[in-house]
Amino acid sequence: MPKTLDYFAGKTILITGAGSGIGRATALIFAREGANVVCADINQSAARETADAVDAKGARALALTTDVTRREQVSAMAEKAIAAFGGVQFLFNSAGAAIRRARFLEIDDALLEQTFALNVNGTFYAMQALLPHMLANKAGVIVNMASMAHKRGAPGSSIHYAAAKGAVVTMTMGVAREFAKDGIRALSISPGPIETPFQAAAQSSPELIKQFLADVPMGRFGKPEEIGELVLFLCSDACAFMTADTIYVNGGGGWR
Repeated sequence: MPKTLDYFAGKTILITGAGSGIGRATALIFAREGANVVCADINQSAARETADAVDAKGARALALTTDVTRREQVSAMAEKAIAAFGGVQFLFNSAGAAIRRARFLEIDDALLEQTFALNVNGTFYAMQALLPHMLANKAGVIVNMASMAHKRGAPGSSIHYAAAKGAVVTMTMGVAREFAKDGIRALSISPGPIETPFQAAAQSSPELIKQFLADVPMGRFGKPEEIGELVLFLCSDACAFMTADTIYVNGGGGWR
């Protein structure tokens, strides 16, 4: 939570992947705090549903259909967000996926390229689109979605995804250090398994999900809201000296 009452009121966060899971949960948490929320997602109806839920909480929302693998769409997203609310103070790059599970020798060029396009390029494009605006205002916080997978390598199921998230962690660190003196903070979050549509979308087998759960000492998957509350803290004035790090949120597991 922020130190200052109503810290987020009237400020704006842009969230990619806002149509479901962690992105949607985070949108509703920021709406609770009175922030304007730009809900960007490749799924138009999902983005609209999140924006409607934000509106229902009494906050202002803008739904934008955006494919983050397309630089021109990401640039347009940033421009529309700034035009709608006069500025964007926070960026949460939540869009990402493993595309599908595969053993290392089963990873083909298409899967590798799609995984990096979504997780790495999408994050890169969004940061490049909004950083000039943040620099002009000498303030801004960027939070990027990484994964525990980058730490453990994800052998046997998603090395392609782990490698992409490793790139996100490194890129976040570099951006944070390059712009630290300009009032910009950048951090990444590396969750363990979370209850979202991610596992189904990645075609995770019941056996793999059971393996993930067995590695969590708390005995459960995390909830999207538990990540969203962390995003809120990282963006707040209670976290002003923190930058360049990745934060592990995993119930004590995710290391095997």
